[in-house]
Amino acid sequence: MIQFKRPGLCVFESALYQTTTTVVDTPDMVLVVDPNWLPGEVAEVAAYVQQIREERPIYLFFTHSDYDHIIGYEAFPGAKTIASAAFVANPAKAKEVQQIQAFDDKHYIQRNYGISYPEIDIVIAADEAFLSLAETRIRFWLAPGHNGDGLFALIEPLGIWIAGDYLSDIEFPFIYHSVADYKQTLKKAATILEQARPKVLVPGHGSTCVDPIEMQTRIKLSEEYIERAERHINGEEVFDEEWLWNLYPFPIGLKSLHLDNIQLISKSIKKQ
Repeated sequence: MIQFKRPGLCVFESALYQTTTTVVDTPDMVLVVDPNWLPGEVAEVAAYVQQIREERPIYLFFTHSDYDHIIGYEAFPGAKTIASAAFVANPAKAKEVQQIQAFDDKHYIQRNYGISYPEIDIVIAADEAFLSLAETRIRFWLAPGHNGDGLFALIEPLGIWIAGDYLSDIEFPFIYHSVADYKQTLKKAATILEQARPKVLVPGHGSTCVDPIEMQTRIKLSEEYIERAERHINGEEVFDEEWLWNLYPFPIGLKSLHLDNIQLISKSIKKQ
């Protein structure tokens, strides 16, 4: 379904995990971000893209390599693809594809397009790299921490900030890769908010945000979550799960991910 729409921007929301697919259209291009989940949902996005495309080129931007964010790749043949250098170098490409196949097999899902790890045409290797197409400019920042190959993107001049699996209003930080990198990415997010002044924030899961105060709150809550976890592991306080579940509304589904975070953060503290 369509979660959010304004001129130049349409955010689709999957029935699964409130995962977003973002479509940005400018006079120079149509950009599709992380097409997902179910075949009918991907088809809805693809139909919308064809409806608005006219003669403009299509670009596919993958914020990171988690399988749910690459699952609709082959539904957009001929599109130019964008991702990070770490995405291209990902040693677990086969695992991501296997996770898609396992998901489809488990739920008896058949797709009318193939499943594969994306081949990338435009590789982003550094902060402040940009793609310029006539009057459209996309700025990128490396955003590791959730996993190892994340990217932030800001579409200028529309001020649309694509955040991937950060800054959600329904998920606390999911740290699969590195606590230190995650904390650094949050600092980078605060700098982007302060200096670039985005008009819209689109997370990979949850609600689109147009209020800069809420954007700042999402950054601060992510930082606070990690700080509370670190204090808990250091024996300074007991982690207040009531605080957590008052903020994030799906405790049964998220409990195990919180415990995984505690284990990872504990290991990172022991290494210091």
